[in-house]
Amino acid sequence: MLDALAGIKGLYRDFAVIGGELAIVVVALLLLDAVVRLAFRRLDAIPPLRRFQGRAKALRRSVRWALFGAGLLLCAAVAAYNGLLIYRGVDVFTATRDQFARIPPDFWKQLGIGAAKVVALVIAARLIVRWLRKLIGVLEGRAMAFEQLRANDEAITAFFAALRRIVSNAIWLSLLIVASGLLPFPAAVPGYLTIALNIYLAVALGLLLVHTMAVIIDSLEALSKKYWYREGYLGWYERLSALVPLLRRCLEYVIYVAVATVVLSQLQFIAHLAVYGPKVVKAIGIVFLAKVAVEIANLLVDRSLSGEDDASEVERQRRLTIGPIVKSLLGTTVYFVAFVLILRAFDLNPLPILAGAGILGVVIGFGAQPLINDVVSGFFILFENLYLVGDYMETGNARGTVESIALRTTRIRDPNGQVHILRNGLIGEVVNFSKEYTHAVVEVGVAYESDLNQVYRVLGEVGSQFQKECADVLEPTQIRGLKDFGDSALLVRTVTRVKPGRHRQAGFALRKLIKEAFDREGIEIPFAQRVVSFKEAGGRETFEEEGSAPQPEDG
Repeated sequence: MLDALAGIKGLYRDFAVIGGELAIVVVALLLLDAVVRLAFRRLDAIPPLRRFQGRAKALRRSVRWALFGAGLLLCAAVAAYNGLLIYRGVDVFTATRDQFARIPPDFWKQLGIGAAKVVALVIAARLIVRWLRKLIGVLEGRAMAFEQLRANDEAITAFFAALRRIVSNAIWLSLLIVASGLLPFPAAVPGYLTIALNIYLAVALGLLLVHTMAVIIDSLEALSKKYWYREGYLGWYERLSALVPLLRRCLEYVIYVAVATVVLSQLQFIAHLAVYGPKVVKAIGIVFLAKVAVEIANLLVDRSLSGEDDASEVERQRRLTIGPIVKSLLGTTVYFVAFVLILRAFDLNPLPILAGAGILGVVIGFGAQPLINDVVSGFFILFENLYLVGDYMETGNARGTVESIALRTTRIRDPNGQVHILRNGLIGEVVNFSKEYTHAVVEVGVAYESDLNQVYRVLGEVGSQFQKECADVLEPTQIRGLKDFGDSALLVRTVTRVKPGRHRQAGFALRKLIKEAFDREGIEIPFAQRVVSFKEAGGRETFEEEGSAPQPEDG
């Protein structure tokens, strides 16, 4: 046949040779399929074997699909090999003729034996796949019956279904590798198929682990709640359980990196990048352990600062103030150590980097003097005990309760709910209403016709009653006397010593009691009045009174 193509020149002859080779492959596979079909028919004709007719049909379909896959693989190999020859400028006709000339006399015999072995391997693989599917089904049933995993039945079913698919595909890919060694393929084909199998297993198993990671972690968490629950460790568990989502993400990243490392190691032209995989895994582990260390440190700080239940209010405020500062310093230290360890994991010397960072910090420090001033002022605020978290203070235009004190800023929430964020370096004069005691100053106006002795007596009674009813009052209300002659009222000033930061609430309650007492005693609280005169066109004059009660001062 090759001699008949000798008169054709150029690519036409090459394409004719390639078409002939593909035709030979197709015809050979068709003949092999016919032989297999004839063999199965003869087996079906045997009476004792007729009861296995269903299994025989399934096996026949498997063999046919195997032959079909082998045919596609052979055709692809023929086309790829001849395409490579054309790319290299080799005459396909000459190369094919030389190949046929070098074929040993027993080549076709060995080819037939190899094909028979492949068919036997297909049958064996079919049986192995069926047995493994049954085994996986048994394992799935046991997992479904496990007490702690009943809530995850759908996830378990999906996991084992994916596992069946991966095992089945891996066996058939392994069969292709063995078949490529039994058949007269180029020596590089089994190696390429092995690389493909390794990459498939790495990616498939990695994705399977990622998709089932939530189920595994949730199940372990349920087991930990059941078997490791102790009253003394309850606080630890509640705090550390917040790290479970971070653990899940870190494990997913580790799996992704491991899969990428395996894939890179299988591809020679980028295999040198695989050395970074273990380093990245170390970095992920360091980040997670650093977060765990910070959480444990915060828990220890909270427990050490919680102290005894009988601590004074001032001591509790001091602990609330110092706690965030200590946590911030510990967290910064842990993350700095983690950064150095990550550099060492990538074989980087941290000393030059730290030295450069120090020089850069000095340069930045000259331009960041306000920031340094804020930090230094924050230390002085803490050490001089100017104010603590929970104190009611006033500085500049800000007045309210201190919510937090950091090294750089102080947060104050005013009575209207607005938050004032003040730089520590800009805080000047501070008025602290929460040191030992404070005064609730209430000024009340009475009519000029009122008997001041009666007013003082009623206010004294109200002050005594107020001390009994309000736990924030430290001493009875003092009547300081007549403060001012107003336009329409005499202004009487009262002062009540109350607990730190409670002057506003005490003032509100005291005003209510004074109003009720004045109403009972008939003491008038006057308010300004204004008479407006209107003259109509007919000369008639009308009057309209307007009045407004005096507004009390903010106590």
